[in-house]
Amino acid sequence: MTTALSPALRQDVAARFRALGDETRLAILDVLVHDGARSVGELAAEIGSSHANVSKHLKVLLDADLLAREKRGNSVIYRVEDPHLVQICDLACARIIELAHARADKYAVLNTREA
Repeated sequence: MTTALSPALRQDVAARFRALGDETRLAILDVLVHDGARSVGELAAEIGSSHANVSKHLKVLLDADLLAREKRGNSVIYRVEDPHLVQICDLACARIIELAHARADKYAVLNTREA
């Protein structure tokens, strides 16, 4: 980290990471990042979840300032608000892929030695 975190800032950072720490919320974000703004119903259909469940998770993402919403006719449309979100997710995913490759190489070496 390049900045020392005050207690208040630590709380805000922790809240943001908690918001990202759920598989359903990551699925919602994945759709919004790759496919653009969507309504609750569209998101529910795309991730295979109920309208109520998606709404609950959208509130968490909104409260963490990761999303924005706007009214369009009778629908509310959600979109990614945080311009750094894609960078954060790309960094995390890249590291997880690196670890997976390292583990695969490790297990491949162990399997070779056992043979």
